[in-house]
Amino acid sequence: MATPKKVCIIGSGNWGSAIAKIVGTNVAHNSKFDNTVTMWVFEELVDGRKLTEIINTDHENVKYLPGHKLPPNVGVDEGPDGLKLISDVIQEKLGIAMSVLMGANIANEVADEKFCETTIGCKDKEHGALLKELMQTSNFRVTVVEESDVVEICGALKNIVAVGAGFCDGLGFGDNTKAAVIRLGLMEMIAFARIFCTAGPVSSATFLESCGVADLITTCYGGRNRKVAEAFAKTGKSIEELEKEILNGQKLQGPATAAEVHVILKNKNLLDKFPLFNAVYQICYQGHPVTEFIKCLQNHPEHM
Repeated sequence: MATPKKVCIIGSGNWGSAIAKIVGTNVAHNSKFDNTVTMWVFEELVDGRKLTEIINTDHENVKYLPGHKLPPNVGVDEGPDGLKLISDVIQEKLGIAMSVLMGANIANEVADEKFCETTIGCKDKEHGALLKELMQTSNFRVTVVEESDVVEICGALKNIVAVGAGFCDGLGFGDNTKAAVIRLGLMEMIAFARIFCTAGPVSSATFLESCGVADLITTCYGGRNRKVAEAFAKTGKSIEELEKEILNGQKLQGPATAAEVHVILKNKNLLDKFPLFNAVYQICYQGHPVTEFIKCLQNHPEHM
């Protein structure tokens, strides 16, 4: 019999804690996996107690996923302090094969065991099947696809589009305008992937998985990027101020991703092909008026 595979979770934000709840429960009933799941955490104090101590004794991440008990077999160790995907960086540093999971998976709803789908991008079919077994439950349904780079790109780029959706909400635009942002954003996501994902041909079908259109819709209506961008348009406060005020220690991905994408597109002289991505960058970092955001939609190349 094969040695049970050990599972660890690096990071304990709301999503790390939500997936810990699923994984901790699944490994406890599956002999293919070691029963103990180790979670690595950046240590911090919550009401005078170490977060690691709270998780290990109370089995709850009271800061990032309050109200949800983690299985007792999730324990804690303290963690150490052109286009390049984070999975590429990890693979280079650790010398291990990487897969990615993305989908319409708001952490609180996953922890509440509300039904949702997710996508695992994995080039190795055997690994993909094992990861599906580790992650899937009756309410957390997993599809495995081979285009792992496209799955990861979706997870990053959708946050830029969500910032644009938040601008629409903050400016009082209606559902029609927001739908246009989502559609045009999706087209830019597909175009970006087809230019920069070089591992193989990029299929439109991957964007119809949960990692694509479903995650995009969810993020544009319910995510933190949308929420902060709405407040940005309403209050005139900086992104940095609002991140501190609203997110309780969590980080905002959309503006930072827009900045990284801007450098990549500028180096390739492609900025005019991605006006929505470019507008989000200019508004967040260049002082461009948020009220001008609508112009990037009206003058989008798709409408020419």
